[in-house]
Amino acid sequence: MAGRTLLNNVDHMDVRVITRHEPRFGDAVNQALVFPTEFEALQREYPIFFRRDANGALQAVVLLGLDRDENLYLGDGRWQARYVPAIHRRGPFSIALQARPGQAPEPMIHIDLDHPRVSQTEGEALFLPAGGNSPYLQELSRTLGDIYEGLEAGKAMFAIFEEMSLIEPVSVGVRLDETVEYDVPGLHTINAERLDQLAGAQLEALHRAGFLRLAYAVAASLPNMSRLIELKNRKRAARAA
Repeated sequence: MAGRTLLNNVDHMDVRVITRHEPRFGDAVNQALVFPTEFEALQREYPIFFRRDANGALQAVVLLGLDRDENLYLGDGRWQARYVPAIHRRGPFSIALQARPGQAPEPMIHIDLDHPRVSQTEGEALFLPAGGNSPYLQELSRTLGDIYEGLEAGKAMFAIFEEMSLIEPVSVGVRLDETVEYDVPGLHTINAERLDQLAGAQLEALHRAGFLRLAYAVAASLPNMSRLIELKNRKRAARAA
């Protein structure tokens, strides 16, 4: 087992990464962790919610399906949406702080060589023949940057949202017909009424922190539930045909 290691263009020159989206790559999930750095792209495609992790800390998620292990945007080896959440684009890569001799720790890209997306025969190359980063790796670096920055931004964002009482629990119930209905527990959203009532110093503070537009993005994403229901009904109809 090779495990996770610092990415470099000597040891990993021939490594390729399969970029298709399939259940075997971990894409068959009904929720995906997301980050503030991608809210504006996400809100055009998915309903964005908040939920608390095992330690009670808030995190943002998008709803992808209603049944367990169901991703309604997944099919034919593709993610059928204009934007794929960063956590599902990062593949076998992560960012971790690592110090070079005599230097302070800095974020650097690591690769998990045991990940099912890693291949020697198919997929996207990481490096050009001369050793430079491939276009895929350049884009992957931006994706990892969004995640890394989003983790830090999320802490500050949730702190100010809670301080201003902008987060409220939401009941997500979906009724498909007389016998089939779903209730998705534990979700929270932005209190739109409270958001609209903000004024003066609070509104200015939220705007200056860059979180006002993100709060509105979350609120604006909720109508995407209708798209999710449409995809679910299509799936049911195809099975019944």
